[in-house]
Amino acid sequence: MLQGKNALITGASRGIGRAIAQMFADHGCNIAFTYINEENEANTLAQELLAKGIQVLCIQSDASQFDTAHAVVKQVVDTFGKLDILVCNAGITRDTLLVRMSEQQWDDVLSVNLKSVFNYCHAASMQMMRQRSGSIIAMSSIVGLAGNPGQTNYAASKAGIIGLVKSLSKEIGSRNIRVNAIAPGYILTDMTLALPQQARDEITKMIPMQRCGEPTEVAKVALFLASDLASYVSGQVIGVNGAMG
Repeated sequence: MLQGKNALITGASRGIGRAIAQMFADHGCNIAFTYINEENEANTLAQELLAKGIQVLCIQSDASQFDTAHAVVKQVVDTFGKLDILVCNAGITRDTLLVRMSEQQWDDVLSVNLKSVFNYCHAASMQMMRQRSGSIIAMSSIVGLAGNPGQTNYAASKAGIIGLVKSLSKEIGSRNIRVNAIAPGYILTDMTLALPQQARDEITKMIPMQRCGEPTEVAKVALFLASDLASYVSGQVIGVNGAMG
């Protein structure tokens, strides 16, 4: 489905980003991905992707830095020749009640989760406008739609992504560039697995499908949005949440 295309995925060393990278590679896509701390996981992923017979670019960088994002996009284009797909997946949590939240906890989450999307969309849009084609996918969250106690910073960042996607899709749609968001529910990643078992059990009870999702189930939606199957899908937020939202 993505044969001959080139993708850049931020924050792909583990979890949902890793699953997207693997699925895209399975469909013939060359993969560039970024990570910030997980060097061993990133190197392992790079070797797994190379074994699939595609081109791979593994870049350590901070997605929250504007100039760095532009440098990464330039490196990808210089290496692959063009950029067809951007997946903005980098994200962190710093959970606590608002009255206990420090300014640093707020700033860190907004910088990594939301500003990074602006940074990479800014850089990639310029390249895609020259190409007159492209697909941008940003990772939001059900929390950005419904809110969640103890996650005002995270919810605000993920809601901001939705506003960015809907606006950008209107700005660059005439250049044949599609911009969409995915809003996962509770997915079995390191972030959710770090919760106590009792908390995970309570979450499961709230999900109509009575289970958490798998990263590959989010990756399948990303594959659809990245492919020509979604040629007239833009400005949308697709939930992957087991009917929770």
